[in-house]
Amino acid sequence: MILHNRTQLSSAELEVTLLRHVAGWSHDSVKVLVRYSRSADFSGACYYNSGRLFINIGQHVCYPYRIASRIAKAKTRGRFWFRQGLYVVVGDAAQLVLYVFLHEFYHWLIKQAGRNLRQKEAMCDRFAARTLVDHYGAAVIDAKGNDVPRETWDWQDLEGFVRAAACKVASPAVAACRPA
Repeated sequence: MILHNRTQLSSAELEVTLLRHVAGWSHDSVKVLVRYSRSADFSGACYYNSGRLFINIGQHVCYPYRIASRIAKAKTRGRFWFRQGLYVVVGDAAQLVLYVFLHEFYHWLIKQAGRNLRQKEAMCDRFAARTLVDHYGAAVIDAKGNDVPRETWDWQDLEGFVRAAACKVASPAVAACRPA
């Protein structure tokens, strides 16, 4: 993975953080550009053909920041689908970068695993949210600010869905790949 950081965040710390969370996944050809957005709080893009991930964060964002996510399970109401609005609360700009990066990286993994690319936004959000909750103590809350039980939003085998994108390791001592 090649990281280009155009923000005031520490490039060394960002690189260590991002690499920590993609260990075991195919990421050698990924190029990541982290930069400030012109107006949006944050955005991201994944370009499959070139392996480029763009992460944009706003300089104006105040922390802690509530990321509106699509991690809740979709429910039907007659002929219409509905998804409860849930928020992932991040504590600083580095965590926001990590969230957007992991979301876009999961898009990359879906492509590398040969899966259908359509309608995967909620899965990408869950992949990112899971890491922020497990490793950084991020909270998942509803619109009223109440904590949301994990089983409400973390119910899929996301790693299994993209298992075909896991790296091939010669020996267990070389890298910590995701379990099979």
